[in-house]
This record gives sequence, C-alpha cells and structure tokens, in this order.
Amino acid sequence: MPINIPSNLPAKEQLESENIFVMTTTRAITQDIRPLKIAILNLMPEKITTEAQLLRLLGNTPLQVDIELIMPDSHSPKTTPQSHLLAFYKPFSEMCSKKFDGFIITGAPVEHLEFSQVGYWQELCEIMNWTVENVTSTLYICWGAQAGLYHHYSINKIPLEKKAFGVFPFETIHERSVLLRGFDSTFLAPQSRWANVDELALEACEDIVVLAKSKEIGTHIAASKDHSKVFVLGHMEYDAGTLAAEYWRDKEKGKNPELPRNYFPKDCPSNAPIVTWRAHANLFFSNWLNYCVYQVTPYKI
Repeated sequence: MPINIPSNLPAKEQLESENIFVMTTTRAITQDIRPLKIAILNLMPEKITTEAQLLRLLGNTPLQVDIELIMPDSHSPKTTPQSHLLAFYKPFSEMCSKKFDGFIITGAPVEHLEFSQVGYWQELCEIMNWTVENVTSTLYICWGAQAGLYHHYSINKIPLEKKAFGVFPFETIHERSVLLRGFDSTFLAPQSRWANVDELALEACEDIVVLAKSKEIGTHIAASKDHSKVFVLGHMEYDAGTLAAEYWRDKEKGKNPELPRNYFPKDCPSNAPIVTWRAHANLFFSNWLNYCVYQVTPYKI
C-alpha cells in the first residue's frame, strides 16, 4: 500500500532505502482512487522513530493511504524537535471536524501513573469518544490499548512485579478471525510493558474477543466483535534494535534492567538481535487495513 506522506518527512528517505513504497502528494493526486484516511495519535517519546515503524507496516498492501499525524492540544512533547512537530503534526482540535477510515493510538511511557494522573487523560478520553462516531476502526497499541480497554469497557490494568520485556510466543485463540488470517498457530511479538490488563474482566466482557494470548504474560491481541476497536498489548511495530536501545538506555541510567527475553542470540547483548516477528507484524497490519477498514468503510466518509 503506497503511503501518501509529505516529501520532506524524515521517515520517507529511511522507508525508501528499505524498499517500502511511499508516494508523495504530487503523485497521489494523479491516481483516480479514494485513498484510505488514516490518522496516528503519536504519544511515544521518540516520535520520529515511531513514525517510521508504523508507516513501514502501513505501506505494505495494494491500496493508497493518506496519513495525518496528530498530537493532543494539552500535551507539549519535550523529546521531539519543535520544528518537526510544527511541520508534520496537527493538534486534535484542528482535526476533530474530519472523519477517518482508520485511527491509531500509540503507547506512551506513563504506565506507572494511574490513568487519571496522566496530564492529557481528559483530552484522550474525548478523543476516544470521538473515534466511536468518526472512525471506522481504531487500533490501540500497548499503553494505548490499556487506556482504550479501561475507557470503553472499564477493564483496568494490573501492574507487573517484573517488566514484560522481550520477544514472547503467543497462541492464536481465534484462527478464523479476519485479523489473524494467514497467521501460524503460534507467533512471536515484542513486549515492553509494566502492566497487564485484568484477564478475568477481559474474558467476561461480552463485546470483546481475545484473539491471541500467552500463558506467561496474558493477552496480546483483542478486538470488539465489530472490529471497530482493536487492541494490541505489545509492540508488533518495533524495529530490530528497539528493545536493545531500551535495554542500553536503562543500563546507562543505572536501572540494572533484565535482558530482553528471547532476543539477543545466546542472551549476549553484544550479539545483534535476530528479527523473528516482522512477517506476522506485516500480516497483522495488512489484515487490519483490509478487513477492518477498507472492506467496511463507506466510500464517502
């Protein structure tokens, strides 16, 4: 799927070097098709890195996608250059009059806080309410998934004594789910989180179907029955080196982190990680775009 992005977005050069098909606005307007309108509410601290990770996965199917990058009005990021934010991001207040085929809410480094303690929580609740009427399908990732499950279904997060950190195996629970079409019976996915969701409350929720989970760390993928809300508790979008960067960052801060599980060959951090999740990550995002967005979204949104 060619993604229609600004020609000067830093991710463009990186994606093209990886043989990912991207399209500038100039070329897109010459094609007589309606592109999917996908918005990304990027709450991650390393926004430029997250952009490339998500765009890489959104750019791997045959449809054209227009991307809008959004940030909350009530939060001023400190780790991304202001020039980048001004050039490529729009506050939600400028976007709320629009409708979108798909919407992505990323993770955020605020798991240690109660939801109500997060500075932009009230606005995020307003955004999540807005998606119900203005978006065909919303994909919630990591902390975003915890927040979405809590807000929409009152399913709380449960702090972990030890961080779920590494690449973990998961079982496909509903193999006939459109989101898992083409999946193997087991697959691997990166995790980096300090909380699980309440599994008993999740299983008891009549509108939620658990699609993939692990006996060790619980649910990884769940969705509402109509696929208007999709929840991924891990980070299928992560690059090969993302967990390594987190490990070395915490090491340098003196936090004495554990090695990420099933990640460094021979558990030696000097060995380059081997990517074992990329194929299923691409398949998942392709399935979401095709079956939960493109096949059901109205032609005129």
